[in-house]
Amino acid sequence: MIKFSILIANYNNGKYFKECYDSIIAQEYENWEAVILDDASTDDSVSVIKNIIGADSRFRFFENTKNSGVGITKSKLIELSTGDICGFVDPDDAVTPTAVSSSIKNFQNKEVVLTYSIFMKCNEHLQPLSAFKTRQVKNNDPYFFNFPIQIAHFVCFKRNIYLQTEKMNTAMKIAEDQDLYLKMYEKGKVKFINEVNYLYRFHSEGISQNDNKSKSYEYFAQVIFNAMKRRKLEKINGRKIPDQYTNSKEIYDLLEYQHSISYRIKKKIIIFAQQIFG
Repeated sequence: MIKFSILIANYNNGKYFKECYDSIIAQEYENWEAVILDDASTDDSVSVIKNIIGADSRFRFFENTKNSGVGITKSKLIELSTGDICGFVDPDDAVTPTAVSSSIKNFQNKEVVLTYSIFMKCNEHLQPLSAFKTRQVKNNDPYFFNFPIQIAHFVCFKRNIYLQTEKMNTAMKIAEDQDLYLKMYEKGKVKFINEVNYLYRFHSEGISQNDNKSKSYEYFAQVIFNAMKRRKLEKINGRKIPDQYTNSKEIYDLLEYQHSISYRIKKKIIIFAQQIFG
């Protein structure tokens, strides 16, 4: 039976963890572990989380000796996990009861290396606001860079395939997830699950929701540039890719053509054909 590792990187979010915990133990799929790594929180997160998980052996709790940042923490979590499939859940968010089981079903297709679904934007009390609109992306496309973002929560991936990549680039900090997604994309098929499987909490202390957003945009451009070089691309839509990374605008300008109506129509046709014919 496939084992699923739920990976939780925590920093000062203990006060939100109970709802995350409740959503995990409510999973329809039973063969899972939850691996939690606290990144040297300065609040009472450690005691709060330890008290909530108690002696439940399905939860494994670890602590960084010093604050290392979300990229390093998430990278460590993958190394600490023992499951066949991994999926990150932020401690201030939650998953729906069928989140793990619906992902596992799609990994029955041996070519699938990553799944993603719809996430529900919620207020600070985790009450639903609106769903993030996304859809199946085009597979096997060297010019796919998840820009604009389509692959998003709840992202699950094969651990053994991840270990065959260059692994997560922790220097990318707030865009480390995008770095992971693009590296996995290059290893096989990604599959969109047309279900709301993730509840994303908006609150003032959220890492990706404050002043870090502009920094994330900059790091994402570097992730895209690295992917271009990794794929040995020399041109994008007839325009030369720079030899060295200089600024985000230069990279995003190369992808501007992907916003055109003609490109989008062509992409939809190809995606439809991939879904029909595999």
